[in-house]
Order: sequence, then structure tokens, then C-alpha cells
Amino acid sequence: MVVDERELDAILLEVEKPARYVGGEYNSVTKDWQRVDVKVALAFPDIYELGMSNLGLAILYDILNQRPDVLAERVYVPWPDMEQALRRAGIPLYSLESRHALVDFDLIGISLPYPQLYTNTLTLLELGGLPVLSAARDARHPLVMAGGCATYNPEPMADFIDFFVIGEGEEVIMEIVDTFCEVRGADRETQLRRFAQIPGVYVPRFYRARYAPDGKLEATEPVCAEVPRKIVKRIVSILPKPVTRFVVPYLGIVFDRAAVEIQRGCTRGCRFCQAGVVYRPVRERPVEEIVKAVLEIVQHTGHGEIGLLSLSSTDYRAIETLVRTLLENTREQRVSLSLPSSRVESVTVEMVDLLTQGRRTGFTFAPEAASDRLREVINKPIPSRELLDLVDAVYSRGWRQIKLYFMIGQPTETEEDVLAIARLAQEVLDIGRKYHRNKAQVRVSVGTFVPQPHTPFQWAALDPPDLIRHKQKLLRQAFGRTRGIIYNWNDPQESLLEAALTRGDRRVSQAILTAWQNGCRFDAWHEHFKPEIWDAAFRAHTLDMHWYATRPRDADEIFPWDHIETGVSRAWLWADWQAALRGEVKMDCRHICHGCGILRTFAEMHHTGLAAEWQCPPVVRASPLSDT
Repeated sequence: MVVDERELDAILLEVEKPARYVGGEYNSVTKDWQRVDVKVALAFPDIYELGMSNLGLAILYDILNQRPDVLAERVYVPWPDMEQALRRAGIPLYSLESRHALVDFDLIGISLPYPQLYTNTLTLLELGGLPVLSAARDARHPLVMAGGCATYNPEPMADFIDFFVIGEGEEVIMEIVDTFCEVRGADRETQLRRFAQIPGVYVPRFYRARYAPDGKLEATEPVCAEVPRKIVKRIVSILPKPVTRFVVPYLGIVFDRAAVEIQRGCTRGCRFCQAGVVYRPVRERPVEEIVKAVLEIVQHTGHGEIGLLSLSSTDYRAIETLVRTLLENTREQRVSLSLPSSRVESVTVEMVDLLTQGRRTGFTFAPEAASDRLREVINKPIPSRELLDLVDAVYSRGWRQIKLYFMIGQPTETEEDVLAIARLAQEVLDIGRKYHRNKAQVRVSVGTFVPQPHTPFQWAALDPPDLIRHKQKLLRQAFGRTRGIIYNWNDPQESLLEAALTRGDRRVSQAILTAWQNGCRFDAWHEHFKPEIWDAAFRAHTLDMHWYATRPRDADEIFPWDHIETGVSRAWLWADWQAALRGEVKMDCRHICHGCGILRTFAEMHHTGLAAEWQCPPVVRASPLSDT
């Protein structure tokens, strides 16, 4: 079904920001629907402004549309006013490029970077004309796949997704398209059995979860011999050519800039960081490739700001050479560069001087903890004196605002660690006032630590909401009415839900469905979050959010995600968790290999030596564990 343009125009007059729903942007790709063999909908289960900022979907959109036999089109979840308007008019959710209903596609690929998008995913499926339950769909319906960081624990969404893609998608997406061509027309069971044979693809219906009498998970195991016991994540050995023809949006989006991923992976080993585990090992792009891509982006999109993306951009080994070269080559276009993720210990005064040549919009640091002791626990050992010296360099070069990101509720945290946040922020402001007087500003964002799967902290507990509120109150009192400090914090109930979904097992699917049926949408948006409905949905299925979220885990407890293999061994994660409790710091693994297991996984996957692919220094193995 193609949505009638006149019917759509009639409802667009009723809704906020109609430009979200019209398509036709510069660099968008529209192919002849009748001449293409495979139709793929790339869906982000939130609004246009967020989905258009998702680099992963932009990469897949570019790769798929380079194949002449494939088209890829974009789909986003409409804001509630548009959802209601579509329902009243009987119009299904449609793609922006051709306005075909979602149900018309062959494959639907959904990006799930965080669990608060789960209910929006159900809206996307149902509004697009599909049954929300995978078991209710057959070969007449598109195949629904999902990938992204949230799918490293796929179990809470197992009832709704036909198959998950675990790991990096640039290569496996082509295998999925080719496999679909093989099984087109077969029954759904046959199709999914074939997809389950692709490395990195997880088909939940071929696995069974067993529970002990106390409710804990005993195992997630295959129900047929054709599928593997564990799903090993996909890793690309060489990063593909960067996207240079980004779709140029009609309205401002969350990250209104173009982006080049300068490296993938991180070697720092922050113990709270899931991305630092699942994106291992580090792979860097050559400077020449990045410079060429940036010049093409400026030419093809007109963007005036380019983000140099990485989990830790200033750890890119030639970062100063790269920034200097880019500034020299884009001087006439007045392009500014941003390093959205910068490690304090790898930002140099020379780097600050280089960035000073661009627009000064604000400088961001994420110490995560304010005391030296707690930073050692989380393995982010940045001495406060080093941070303050860098703050001085930034303020002295013209910046007036510095943003600081912290988390409360981290393992072993004390009230003294919490109050250290206020003291450190005040010291930063004092330095700023030295150069800018009352115009200096410090924005302090304090989030709540949520234990993430596949990290050393997966055995830790979430702080209960009452304890988080107490710590937030301590900070509000400590900040008082200090002029120049802007303090932001989050709702502890939102963190409770995030932790319950992040750490949930397959039974949580029932609560997700009930919450969605009772009106939950846009759970990541504070104004739409409905904690009372979520609490009732869990209780309706005799589930307890606190049991999933605020309960510490024993050493041998089986996790719902244990059948998903990141390449970093569970034994190594447990050893690092014990090191954290002792306050031990582990050196950056660019300099010493701690034996986590990822190098072996990478070598086995690509059957090649590591030095050329990983671009790392000679490996020195230190204290290897028996199973790594």
C-alpha cells in the first residue's frame, strides 16, 4: 500500500513539525519499487530528529542502497499527535522515501541502542500493519530483525523480534539479504532456520529459557540441533568506507552535524561501560581516508560541523595530525570540528589550541566520578589535579562553558564521593571565573549508574530509588544557589525501569506488551514516562522490577545474556569485578594485554594475524585467565 499524498497532506496540517513525515530530503535515495528485488525498511523507534542522528542506520542505508537489487528506506516512530492522526485516518506507518506501508517491505531492520525504545518498537510494528508478536507473523509478513547495543541482552524483546543481529552489521547485512533471496517464498519456520545458520544471528524461537524454583534463570538452551549454543558477535576486520552523502534533514536534529567514525573500539577498560566491551577490538581509520571523507561530506552536504566519532576520540593515535590536517584543508569552508568523546588524560594543550581555531560552543569532560578513589574503582584513573590543569587550559583559550558528566550509585560509592562532585564543580568554576568572571559557567549532569550486561559491573546492584533521591538531595544542598553552576539530574524511577529492562529475562516481554497496551510510549522522554503503568505491568505478570534491578548477583548466577558471546570472557569480567572491589587499576590495554579473550575471538573469526588488522603495539600478555 502506498499512502495517498492528499490524505497525508490533510493530516499533516494538524500535527507538530510536519517536516518529520514528508521525506524528499537532499541525498535521500528513492529507487523504482518495481525494479528492485529486496526491499528493506531501516527503522528507528523514536522521532525523526533522533533517528536521523543515528550513524549506524546511516551506514546501513548507504551500504544497502549501493546494491542495485536492493532498496533501503527510512521509518521513524511518529510523535503521539501524528500517531493519533494516522489512526483516525486509517493510514499505516510508512517509509519516507516511497511512502509504502511498513508491511510492504521484505525485511525490517530496527535499531535498538537502549531499552527505553522497546514500547516504541511495538508501536512501530503495529502501526505499520504487522502483528507485534513474532509467533503471530508468517511468510506473508516482513521478517523483523533488530541490532544495536540493547540487543546484547535480546531476551526482553524475544517475543517480538524474528531474529537479532549481534555485533557489527556492515558485512552481515549483505549475508542476510542474500539469504532472504534464497528462502523467499518458504514458510516462516524454514526461513528462520536458514537465518539461524548465519554467524552472529540469534533466532529466539529456537531457544528455551529454564528457570529454577526461586525464579532465577538456569539456562538458555537450543531446542534443535541446527543452532549454536552461543551466538558470537560479528566483528568487521576493516572499517568500510565512511558515509559521505548523508541525508540532509529539513529541520534541526539532535546532533545537527555530519560524522566520521575515526576508530571503533576502546582500550581504556572503564568497568561500567558496555560499549567499551562490545566494540572491542580497536580498529583505526587511516588519516588520509578520514580527511578525504570529510572533504566529500562538506561538498555533498554543506555541513559546517563535523564530529570525529569514537568511544574515545582523543585516543586516536594520530589525533593531532588529523585535526591539524582537517583544519588546514577546510579553512575556506569555515568547518568546525567536534570531539564528542574525549578522555581527559589524552587531551593535550596542543589539542585545545587546535580546537580553539573553530567555534567555541563548549568543552565537555566525563570524569564519571569526582574522587580519585572512586575513579580507581571504575578504572577511570584521572587525577583531579590533571583535570583542573586541563580546565585551566580550556578556559584560558576562550571557552566560557565546561560540561561535566558524573554518575552516582556506582559500586562502593560513599556520601563523601557524592559530595566530591560539588567540590570539583566549584573548583572548575573558580578557574573559569579567573578568566571570564561572572560569564564562566559549569554545567553538571549527574546520571544514575545502571549495571550493564557484559561488563565487570554486571554483578552489581542498582541503587534503590530512595537512595538515589537522597544522594541527589545532598548535591542540591551542596550546590545551593551558586551562580554559574547548572545542575541536572534524572528521575530515579526512570533508572529503575532501565535497569529492569536491561537486565531482564524473556519473561519481561509480557510486561513490555502489557505496558504498551496500557499506553506506554516514548519512555525515554520524561514527559511521557508512566512509572505507575510500568509497575502495574510487571506486577500483572508476578514480576518485580526491583528483583531484576536492585539485586546484586552471585558469582555463579546465570545471566539472561550468557548465550550471547562478545569475545570477552565471563571469567575475565568476574576477575575485573573483584579487582574493582579492591580498587585496583588496570592499564590501558593498548600497552599491555590483560587476556580478556577478544584477540583470540578476532583472530579465529578472520583467520589472520592481529598486528595489521588491530593496528596495536606488540602484545604483552599479563596474567591470562584459564578460559581466555
